[in-house]
Amino acid sequence: MKKLFFLSLVFLISLSTITAQTNDEKQVAAAVEKLKQALLDGKKGPLEAITADELTYGHSNGRIEDKKAFVLALTSGASDFVTIEFINQTMKVSGNTAWVRHTLNATNLDGGVSGVVKLSVLLVWQKRNGAWKLFARQAVKILPA
Repeated sequence: MKKLFFLSLVFLISLSTITAQTNDEKQVAAAVEKLKQALLDGKKGPLEAITADELTYGHSNGRIEDKKAFVLALTSGASDFVTIEFINQTMKVSGNTAWVRHTLNATNLDGGVSGVVKLSVLLVWQKRNGAWKLFARQAVKILPA
């Protein structure tokens, strides 16, 4: 009985170690959530605050935007997210750089036309002055199986 208890305890400790996030991982995850909220709100201040000045933002149709074009598209209503869900998210932090991958499921109103979006997204983040900033983003369409 003691052996079973010991093995169970070792398993639980191992499991908690595997799933534990570092402080940087928690900060990156929080930055991703801030980005999601900024995309939904479409307000200039939060969009500019979460992105690096050198942002390169790649869309699934091949269009590439810099920070100015990215912010303008969302604040002008040319691109308007109604709902956003990030699923199957994974990340890796290495020093002051992190990458995040997830599936983006969303509904939007681009140019007033309602649509549904399902994309595989790669985000690259840089830690600057203690804050994580979106440095690069690339999305690709997920084709039906």
